[in-house]
Amino acid sequence: MLDSHMESFNDSIEKTEKQVFSIEEHIVEIVSDSGEGAQKCGQSFGSISAKMNNGVWTVEIIPAEIQPPARSRAGASGNRIRIGSHTITNMGDEADLVVAFNEQVLYSRIDQKAFKKGTIILLENKWIESNIPEIRQQYSETLEELRANGYDVYEIPMEKECLKLSENPHQGKNMWVLGMLCFIYSRDLEKADAQVLQTFYKKSQKIIDSNLGLMHAGYSWAKKYLGFQFHVPPRQETEPMVVMNGNQALGMGTIAAGIEVCSMYPITPATSVSHYLAETFESAGGVVHQAEDEIAAIAFAIGASYAGKTALTVTSGPGVALKTECIALAVMAEIPLVILDVQRGGPSTGLPTKVEQGDLLATIFGQPGDAPKIVMAASTIEECFHFVVLARKLAETFTMPVFVLSDANLATGVQPFPRPNFSPDWLSPPVDQSPWKKGVRPYEWDEETGISQRPIPGQEDGMFVLTGLAHDEESHVAYESSINQRASNRRSRKLAAFHQTLNPPVINGQAEGDLLIVGWGSTRGSIEEAVKRVQKAGGKVSSLHLRFLSPLEPNLKEIFKKFKKVMTVEINYGDEPHDPLITSDTRRYSQLAWYLRAHTLTEVDYFSNVHGRPINPGSIENRIRKELDL
Repeated sequence: MLDSHMESFNDSIEKTEKQVFSIEEHIVEIVSDSGEGAQKCGQSFGSISAKMNNGVWTVEIIPAEIQPPARSRAGASGNRIRIGSHTITNMGDEADLVVAFNEQVLYSRIDQKAFKKGTIILLENKWIESNIPEIRQQYSETLEELRANGYDVYEIPMEKECLKLSENPHQGKNMWVLGMLCFIYSRDLEKADAQVLQTFYKKSQKIIDSNLGLMHAGYSWAKKYLGFQFHVPPRQETEPMVVMNGNQALGMGTIAAGIEVCSMYPITPATSVSHYLAETFESAGGVVHQAEDEIAAIAFAIGASYAGKTALTVTSGPGVALKTECIALAVMAEIPLVILDVQRGGPSTGLPTKVEQGDLLATIFGQPGDAPKIVMAASTIEECFHFVVLARKLAETFTMPVFVLSDANLATGVQPFPRPNFSPDWLSPPVDQSPWKKGVRPYEWDEETGISQRPIPGQEDGMFVLTGLAHDEESHVAYESSINQRASNRRSRKLAAFHQTLNPPVINGQAEGDLLIVGWGSTRGSIEEAVKRVQKAGGKVSSLHLRFLSPLEPNLKEIFKKFKKVMTVEINYGDEPHDPLITSDTRRYSQLAWYLRAHTLTEVDYFSNVHGRPINPGSIENRIRKELDL
């Protein structure tokens, strides 16, 4: 809709006549050097927009280094905010408007094809007056290059205006920019004030007043000098909504599940789950234990679970690797445990601040021997909340570890979703301390389900020796080969019992066609948007999204048979078929594709990458069109 107004929009800038353009959605980016507050500005703008009943999705723009050099082309730090008059499920394609604190940080975003011809760039203009000739030259050359490439660039005196209110605009420019954006997108100033108060509520009144003043100054400047404004009509909500990011949702889900112990070791991008819990958990009767390392963290959680209260440990890929032996202990001893894995780029230290879905096979198969466990993956921020509640129940029902997979995209993305209506059924039951029934062995495996009743320390007549060794029903070490076979069979059977409770996945589109796209985790929004675009163009494409990965959801083989081709979309590595030396014998498949091929004996292809950023709907749409020859 905006493109049809672009000519009149540009005229409005030149004439400084106020014009308001009603649009259905927009993508805004705020980019700066690290430490200038662009992320906080973006998060605040996204929250304000969500509270005005717009659909919202935010994505953090984070450099690979913690503190890259100032004004470096690879040092862009900030936030992307997509807002709309409908539900927003992903970051979208090219940005419509960008605020840049210097011209150099724009290059990395251009390299990632984040902008399009006609993207509006509001650029800090202080660099033209720099006392360093090289910087003045860089600014002038970049300005000329941006305009030559079709971007609409407007020079904004951000620092000059901030200096009227603050001696250190470096720490206040982000709030000035927030005010400018609030005017541009017709945001409610009262809601903006409330958001600033919420952001700085722990600070002194002087700091709060300063940030409010800067925000209002940015709004007033834009109102006086900018000749354009956008209006994004709100959605018609019929129920109360909440606004949070995925890590906050995981933390809130932990409390809602009645979990009382979170044991963790700090690791990006999972740490903010424990930050949220550290601020709120105590008031709900919970404890956050920061251990000395990842191994100690999971060992502490296993101890708490063994004592009768299912505990949770939070980590990311490298932490999962360190926790491997203890995860296997929980499987062998059949101790319930919830593990939140907020995935990031790998291997090794990899890309700590970037998104990847690289832990799927590690979480399912990453222990020596057979170590069955439930693995589920949230696809939305709302699911981050509800899946922790479900994970606790499953861990206790099937007495095994349960993984909840999230990733950096969900972790930091902000999205509104319906306010959960608390149910007492979410909470764990009281610890049973009634006498243990005599004659019942500690691992009295049910023949059909493999489930056994679990003695809790302190129960009368419930004492037994817990071991990580192969054992029989009495928890005695398995010296006979048949015992280990039987015990392995019963532990595996619990997955089969859980599988009986699952429904087949819902197909997005027709139940048969030329192409079926299969996804998992945070790719859902982009996949479904891309599929919808191609469906409108007449393409016979459908999609389904898997939440349960161990065990897999039922009827997949039957579903796949109804499509000429099946292809996964995921953010992990897979060889390109036409790369040098890559043949059908040497090709390494992306993780879900490999897993589905083995499970269904179906020829499953894939579209994957490890660019370290979410896959946008446009790239998926292009790949689908290529597969369908559209």
